[in-house]
Amino acid sequence: MSAVMAQPRRRYLHDALLILLALILVTVFCSLGTWQVQRRAWKLDLIAHVDRQLASAPVAAPGRAAWPAIGAEHAYLPVKVTGHFLHDQEAFVQALTAYGSGYWLLTPLRTDRGFIVLVNRGFVDPAHRDPSTRQAAQSGEPVEVSGLLRLSEPGGRRLQPNDPVADRWYSRDVAAIGASRKLPTNELAPYFIDADGSPNPGGWPVGGLTVLKFRNTHLVYAITWYALALGTGICAWIVFRRREPDVSLEPTASGGKED
Repeated sequence: MSAVMAQPRRRYLHDALLILLALILVTVFCSLGTWQVQRRAWKLDLIAHVDRQLASAPVAAPGRAAWPAIGAEHAYLPVKVTGHFLHDQEAFVQALTAYGSGYWLLTPLRTDRGFIVLVNRGFVDPAHRDPSTRQAAQSGEPVEVSGLLRLSEPGGRRLQPNDPVADRWYSRDVAAIGASRKLPTNELAPYFIDADGSPNPGGWPVGGLTVLKFRNTHLVYAITWYALALGTGICAWIVFRRREPDVSLEPTASGGKED
């Protein structure tokens, strides 16, 4: 008798676990689909913002008075500034570009307005990391830099944090790079400038490589996740509809007693 009673209990437990699993999967898939919808909205806003910025005329790089107000709305703003590069304080940030793997060359620029700004002069490959291989571009003469204002990238990459002690950089972290070069905090702009594609003497570094076209496949991903949620729900419903009725508790023709 106990074996007969245990059978439906096992079946109810199995059904409950199946329902729970289906609910979890549907919830997860719907959450991922919603996240992709949100990411799509963010990406569209970013594309529209960059297009508006690129259509504007270059302005003077923001000075000290404007630094407290620097925010996302200033990203990709065309700017220009003049000054002298501090070549002995340059930093290298890991980069992967159309030219292959190498480094972004970030060099402090002491502006003629009395502050310092980091300039991403462009890409250098490993063969041109040594300044002696690009002497032509290491002039101490006054320069005018045109490019795009970019916001600092603190911390590094998700799995590759910046290591100031080892001078190993994976993101363009203005504050950390400035501190490692002992640049005065009150003189260092909280942003950096991506230099435009104006050729540098000797060909290195290569500027003008700012990514301005952004992939937007979030709608496809959202549809995929929502379709998986719907498919999971349908499959679960079909499984339950096709389950055989439990005859172990059904009465026999003689009133429930066996011969």
